[in-house]
Amino acid sequence: MEAEIITIGTELLLGELVDTNTRYIARALREIGLDLYRTSTVGDNIDRIAEEVQASMQRADAVITTGGLGPTIDDPTREGIAKACGVETVFVPALWKQIEERFSGFGSVPTENNRRQAFIPAGSIPIENPVGTAPGFIVETDRSVVISLPGVPAEMQHLLVNDVIPYLKQRLGLTSIIKSRIVRTAGIGESMLDQIIEDLEKLHNPTVGLSAHPGRVDIRITAKAKTTQEADKMISGVEATLEERIGRAIYGKDEQTLESAVVDLLKNKGMHLTLLEAGTDGALAASFSEFHEIIASEQTLSETESQEVLSAALQKEMQKASTQAGLLLAMQPSQEGSTALIQVILPGNEHTERKSYEAHFVNMKARAVSYALHWLRRLLL
Repeated sequence: MEAEIITIGTELLLGELVDTNTRYIARALREIGLDLYRTSTVGDNIDRIAEEVQASMQRADAVITTGGLGPTIDDPTREGIAKACGVETVFVPALWKQIEERFSGFGSVPTENNRRQAFIPAGSIPIENPVGTAPGFIVETDRSVVISLPGVPAEMQHLLVNDVIPYLKQRLGLTSIIKSRIVRTAGIGESMLDQIIEDLEKLHNPTVGLSAHPGRVDIRITAKAKTTQEADKMISGVEATLEERIGRAIYGKDEQTLESAVVDLLKNKGMHLTLLEAGTDGALAASFSEFHEIIASEQTLSETESQEVLSAALQKEMQKASTQAGLLLAMQPSQEGSTALIQVILPGNEHTERKSYEAHFVNMKARAVSYALHWLRRLLL
């Protein structure tokens, strides 16, 4: 079984509004084992909405749209879906009564254009909206089902959870769940990681994929199974293989960040940290902004200072703050671009590392921060 999501609204295409609905719906579909293969966005235009919905109906068992159900002329989702399904829109008195009652609860009276919200494609199933004024609806066809929800996130979420998900489970006979886990790594590049686990990336269930971030790479493991326990077992098998092959590069799972992993190690060892950076625009300190309790002191110097001066400054700051851990990151100009100078000082352990970045490297400073945190974590381990 497959699903597609269509978000509707010219404001989305213009970048005026950030789409959060797709992510929420995608996660809800994952929980009921409904595969999501495509998402799209279309503006407030009847013909383009109709074209997009028709194309999705040919491919997917369920098409979910959000947005365009308001009372104004530029809310044409009802008409677009009706055109896609070859029907007219019809006025539903029961929906109009619900809308009037909703306005009454707000201490207001609906205007005449609110009547547009009581029109839905002929033959469709209305979805009452108890938390807003825009009802949704479901159009059933021989090939597919089209479900139209309001664009306001709180309203969409309420209707999705309480009406749409139970409906989809029953109509499509869904009995599986899809579960994902993110294994987070640092200190190993995406291409190198790909070579090490390419056989895992060819699996069909569970599936394994990579997602690169500056200086960090996530490994996504996704399993489809009848029960959560079965999915967990499938995911755990892949995790065990990853631990064998790249164990030290793995710093966390799911929501854990590299920063929080480092902070946990520092706390476990009863250490506080001194930070010294140069030429980074404060990127290193910013990465620890949520963990002030572990940072004893911060200082920023010029990137033109020598390694000796920077190292001496770090040790001086550590002595002043009585910290056991120190981390230096200096981005220094080089002929090719920049060189990251990293120094980690721990009790009985000191390490200096240099890494070069060519001038064209995007997110150079973010990459350098990740590399510095990787070395601090590695030595703490």
